[in-house]
Amino acid sequence: MNALLAEFIGTSVLILLGGGVVANVVLKDTKGNNSGWIVICTAWALAVFAGVTIAGPYSGAHLNPAVTISNLLLDKMSLTLGLQYMLMQFLGAMFGSFIVWLMYKDHFTQTDDAGAKEAIFCTRPAIFNPKINIISEIVGTFILIFSILHFTNPTTHQGETFGLGSIGAIPVSFIVWVIGLSLGGTTGYAINPARDLGPRIMHALLPIKNKESFNISYAWVPVIGPIIGSILATMLYLYIN
Repeated sequence: MNALLAEFIGTSVLILLGGGVVANVVLKDTKGNNSGWIVICTAWALAVFAGVTIAGPYSGAHLNPAVTISNLLLDKMSLTLGLQYMLMQFLGAMFGSFIVWLMYKDHFTQTDDAGAKEAIFCTRPAIFNPKINIISEIVGTFILIFSILHFTNPTTHQGETFGLGSIGAIPVSFIVWVIGLSLGGTTGYAINPARDLGPRIMHALLPIKNKESFNISYAWVPVIGPIIGSILATMLYLYIN
């Protein structure tokens, strides 16, 4: 499997499992209806684990334009490849959210709450205030990227390094989990432009009865916020090192 396909599949799995748990919690007549915020945060963290485990050996498992932007700033990849990564992330996020809709189609029909149906695809702030909402996305993404940049591979007594393999997905999952539990209550913690914008576009395109609008007045926040957070985290990392 090549790197671009890995980014597509890994991001698809991430959104399938992450969006899937939201659907299970918020849609009417599901087995997990009304399970709560902790369940959602935990499942999103495990969704990250699954996506990173799948894509890691082939692409490094960015699954997030914020991660790719950080790698571009660190000169770890070419601009052309970086743009291709981000395209696959957006397409993967769209595909994953489509599968969620297809699986839960009957429950979408049973559910009248337009906001609940929208939440399966994208984020919406608890209190609409873009000037503050974007700070939430910047801070959450900053923590994510700055933490990832400090991951180190273990070394042998001879000084040789070896990769963490699938185990490397575990610390990323814990970081996403704690961000959701501590910082996610304001905006729903997109911390990933592809994770929000790709499914948001699918939400607009799919034949969902009684659905919210695209919400252009907020849609830019979970895109621009993570980009700024990624840049700030990478600049601080470069300064420190």
